Amino acid sequence: MVIKEIADPRLDGISITDVKVDRELAYADIFVSAIEGSSRAKEVISGLEHASGFIRKSLSDRIELRVFPRLRFHWDPTPERADHIEALLASLRTEKKNSIKDD
Repeated sequence: MVIKEIADPRLDGISITDVKVDRELAYADIFVSAIEGSSRAKEVISGLEHASGFIRKSLSDRIELRVFPRLRFHWDPTPERADHIEALLASLRTEKKNSIKDD
């Protein structure tokens, strides 16, 4: 929701895949990915770090906490890996169908 409020083209098409906050609420590790994959990782992380003050302020206005954590952004390769695995499985299914037809 907050990401959509940022007018930075570097952040178009990104998804937040996970957020982990430590017990002391000192840090929130935010994991992100983009549709285009890791080719945009540096660009996306740079855009998020540039907007981190705005994001933190917007979130602190919406979430009531005594202390609001500092934000750290990380690239999450999981969606890309899942796509790669899915492509491999589809390839195996196709090969199996073709080998059954040939028999």
